[in-house]
Amino acid sequence: MINSFIWVTFQREGIHCYPAALTDPKLQSVSFLGYPHRHIFHFRVELEVFHDDRDVEFIMFKRELEQYIDGMMGFLNNKSCEMIANDLYNLYIKVKYPNRICVIEVSEDNENGCRIYFNEESE
Repeated sequence: MINSFIWVTFQREGIHCYPAALTDPKLQSVSFLGYPHRHIFHFRVELEVFHDDRDVEFIMFKRELEQYIDGMMGFLNNKSCEMIANDLYNLYIKVKYPNRICVIEVSEDNENGCRIYFNEESE
């Protein structure tokens, strides 16, 4: 079986924190993460497509995701990269593009982040 994907990338500024870093002794060396701090969050989203003639037009897909993320960025609070990726998938992509494999990467400053593979068939 062959799976085909489109992918888009974009970035957004956001502020978040990791409250447990202030109180957990195991996190003492990164306690500064407990305070609100700024990152440029980088996104790469891959979406399964079922034919090779703009099944999902990637420029339009990118614009949709940017618009959705713009609404999320003011409400990051203590969300990790993994939480952001899960929200993007479960609250938007899975609803608008059901029954497709999707891979989402979210990183802080394009240095450290997550990669999550979503496949409804295996859920």
